[in-house]
Amino acid sequence: MYKSYSMEIGGRTLTVDIGRVCAQANGAALLKYGDTTVLSTATASDKPRDGIDFFPLSVEFEEKMYAVGKIPGGFNKREGKASENSILTARVIDRPMRPLFPKDYRNDVTLNNMVMSVDPECRPEIVAMIGAALATTISDIPFDGPCAMTQMGMVNGEFIVNPSQKVWDEGDLELTVASTAEKVIMIEAGANEIPEAKMIEAIYKCHEINQTIIAFMNKIREEVGKPKHAYTSCAIPEEMFAAMKEIVTPEQMEEAVFTDEKQKREENIKAVTEKFEEAFADNEEWLAVLGEAVYQYQKKTVRKMILKDHKRPDGRAIDQIRPLAAEVDLIPRVHGSAMFTRGQTQICDVVTLAPLSEVQKIDGLDENVTTKRYMHHYNFPSYSVGETKPSRGPGRREIGHGALAERALVPVLPSVEEFPYAIRAVSETFESNGSTSMASTCASCMSLMAAGVPIKKMVAGISCGLVTGDTDDDYIVLTDIQGLEDFFGDMDFKVTGTHDGITAIQMDIKIHGLTRPIVEEAIARTREARLYIMDEVMSKAIAEPRKEVSEWAPKIEQITIDPNKIGDVVGQKGKTINEIIARTGVKIDITDDGAVSVCGTDKAKIAEAIHMIETITTDFEEGQIFTGTVVSIKEFGAFIEFAPGKEGMVHISKIAKERINRVEDVLTLGDKVTVVCLGKDKMGRISFSIKDVPNA
Repeated sequence: MYKSYSMEIGGRTLTVDIGRVCAQANGAALLKYGDTTVLSTATASDKPRDGIDFFPLSVEFEEKMYAVGKIPGGFNKREGKASENSILTARVIDRPMRPLFPKDYRNDVTLNNMVMSVDPECRPEIVAMIGAALATTISDIPFDGPCAMTQMGMVNGEFIVNPSQKVWDEGDLELTVASTAEKVIMIEAGANEIPEAKMIEAIYKCHEINQTIIAFMNKIREEVGKPKHAYTSCAIPEEMFAAMKEIVTPEQMEEAVFTDEKQKREENIKAVTEKFEEAFADNEEWLAVLGEAVYQYQKKTVRKMILKDHKRPDGRAIDQIRPLAAEVDLIPRVHGSAMFTRGQTQICDVVTLAPLSEVQKIDGLDENVTTKRYMHHYNFPSYSVGETKPSRGPGRREIGHGALAERALVPVLPSVEEFPYAIRAVSETFESNGSTSMASTCASCMSLMAAGVPIKKMVAGISCGLVTGDTDDDYIVLTDIQGLEDFFGDMDFKVTGTHDGITAIQMDIKIHGLTRPIVEEAIARTREARLYIMDEVMSKAIAEPRKEVSEWAPKIEQITIDPNKIGDVVGQKGKTINEIIARTGVKIDITDDGAVSVCGTDKAKIAEAIHMIETITTDFEEGQIFTGTVVSIKEFGAFIEFAPGKEGMVHISKIAKERINRVEDVLTLGDKVTVVCLGKDKMGRISFSIKDVPNA
């Protein structure tokens, strides 16, 4: 039965159609927000997938190019692999929803969100976030929802709910908050150094709006929601846990995990697992779930150690950061490099500078092809965690981590006018034991400074974790979580920023939400930690950006010309500009507003190219002095090329102070001569004189 529901969010109407399309999906909703239209569906398999110890959830955000009136590029003229924006949006949908499914659920679930039309005033990402949660809520798939999401922008200190794409891109805040009816469950933010108190205010404004959306969803669920289906539980039998504790006591398990060396801990757990395998050799049912059972035993042990005993596996205090180290210039000949080490997490970042022609072009669900001047790429090879597997290119995790570090540093980058370069930073993970994205932020900041990029301020990042008890007041926030605390804890709260404010946040949790005191404490802890990292570690490796770019980096000079003269510089079919490039070996980029960037490795050649461009674009006036080459000799005079594609004539009477009979008596082809401009002749040609050059 088809039903339609509407509500107001941020001054616009959200309309939801249920039962109109996709009747065979477990749950489906067709949403319109303004003219933005998204189809969200939720489907699940009938049976659990065999042989897995995780919940197989897939989230898709499909960008259809017809949504913005475009035909896809490429040979096939159809949508290909997911864009980076699609992947990041899918991750933002996945992260708050995954904890709300039953922990022992192993049925395959797919949440598909297809963008069918786009209104620039209503971003499709937020529509998909709401749609995915709603489709799952009204389906028969077990789900402890609903949850809702709101985005917040900020312009001139004023918050804007679910901002337009323009405000989202150009404002001071890009904040996404997901909530249940009680608590915040996910935070994702990019910010222009927003103070902690202002950020908390924005988070809880989103949380308030989420409550109205949840009430809307509950109304829809009450009217059209399906009863949740029964499923086969994959929970570990309690009698198995009891038997395991007889074989390896909680004290012995605590001893196995209580070490600051990841490899040693893994050896200990391997030995413990072998004991269980030997003891359960005749019990195939228990052996099939032994891996998950050992994981759960470790988890309970670590959580008890932290929450009740205030002991961390590596012996640190609750607010203590692991040993830190920082250095720059460890890789020769690259444009900038730095390495940041925190415990057993180590990142090497390398920066490459290039002319603006190398910016990344992004053809997505926007009115125009957009560009990205700063690119941050993150790599996570298997050797960083002591494993072996072939490299298949970046996955969703790598793309997400790179995007977070990129978002952290964008607010402090110089403008194009200040620094006319395209910039690429690559974070190579040498070793990983927790929060490599925050180490990437620190390493990248130092690498940019080492490359001579005049960033406005230093940026650092750190992650806080959480272990909760039975009540909202029973919890411990952990500063600088390592891998084990991330795996077995309840939260990964990453914050980056300068001394003056926050530049990025990414918060993931495994529980049903955080109270406001936890959020406030985590933000306060991360501020304290990042200031320490910047002041005591990073600034001692490199305190400020270098004044010059590396000797190996291209040098770029920028001038501005009259936009009406661009054609003169380019020449017919590019002849003039190509001649300048051929003579000097530089690269030249010209924008429509007349900004000219000249890039090369030789400063003298750059200066020569700039001189040529300035000469070509000069409004010729009497008295100007030029140096040129004799390129043609006629009976009546000689033609002098004083810039590529630009010639003027010296009449025979203006070549020498004394009378000459033949031009060839004084000039030959290829001669370099200095001339003075006499203006233009009756035919509009530039006239020169050699004999009238001052002091000649």
